[in-house]
Amino acid sequence: MYRTVLIYGIAMGVLVALLKYVEYSFFVRNIPLEIYIGIVAAGFVVLGIWAGRKLASPKVVRLGPEVEIDLKEVERLGISKREYEVLELIAEGLSNQEIADKLFVSASTVKTHTSNLFAKLDARRRTQAVQIAKELHLIR
Repeated sequence: MYRTVLIYGIAMGVLVALLKYVEYSFFVRNIPLEIYIGIVAAGFVVLGIWAGRKLASPKVVRLGPEVEIDLKEVERLGISKREYEVLELIAEGLSNQEIADKLFVSASTVKTHTSNLFAKLDARRRTQAVQIAKELHLIR
């Protein structure tokens, strides 16, 4: 940011020097200093408007097309509704205790659902289970 402002400041200084050169080379009469200051000020206004629009514009990140959940695959794997809820919460990055608190069950129940998911998805770790579930379009 500061680097850009410095570059534009130097560019405005070069513009003033160029205008002075043009004045002395091509014009017979003297142009008042206020004209140069006005030209430089107008340049900074344009620069400020451009930079403001550039910095304030919303950044849109496209993650690709929406992924449809494959409910037939969920049914084929035999994943229960509660196991599916646990899988979604694992994908959100919640710990077993946080999942237990959110679903109003014990942490050992969450561990049971997690181990059932690992077996059904043929996964060894939570991250691997999430990756497999995304590849099978079970979760987004």
